[in-house]
Amino acid sequence: MKLICIGRNYTEHIKELENEKPTDPVVFLKPDTSILLKKQPFFIPDFSEDVHHEVELLVKINKVGKHIAKKFAHKYYDEIGLGIDFTARDLQSKLKAKGLPWEKAKAFDGAAVIGSWLPKSNFECVDNINFSLQKNEVVVQKGNTSLMLYKVDEIIEYVSKYFTLKIGDIIFTGTPAGVGKVIANDRLTGFIEDKQMFSITVK
Repeated sequence: MKLICIGRNYTEHIKELENEKPTDPVVFLKPDTSILLKKQPFFIPDFSEDVHHEVELLVKINKVGKHIAKKFAHKYYDEIGLGIDFTARDLQSKLKAKGLPWEKAKAFDGAAVIGSWLPKSNFECVDNINFSLQKNEVVVQKGNTSLMLYKVDEIIEYVSKYFTLKIGDIIFTGTPAGVGKVIANDRLTGFIEDKQMFSITVK
């Protein structure tokens, strides 16, 4: 399986990091070794002093596809989830300044939280789903998929031009504004609407 991640997909998040608005989806990958094991804490890596949380809505691919047209994209997933794309922001900034890839800052061990899954049929429209992240019981990120620059089906159409999608692949659809630093003993809890999808401790 592979984790396909979309960057800069919410306007307010683009502004908070002073990035340029993309003309196409920004795509990067995480290996399966980046997945945080269930019931395990997230350990801040020793190569970063500024790791940020980025909560994201997830979709899980349910059949093999290549060059998927947007109008058929909805047939390639039937589960919606929530996760965190942890980012070593200080390392990422150094890499970006040199024009280098982001993987060391985005794809390190434990950098991808994958919570519970809900049937897509639970939602009237995947383009209108509320989700949020609490840090120590305070809401720090709130998003709605209606605010994504590139909606779920558009993302599937775009990425399937470059990568064959396989059963079990997971797409991280981008993070809204409010990303921030995590420190030891923080508790991060994610919600889709009012349903808790994950809760992890930072070490």
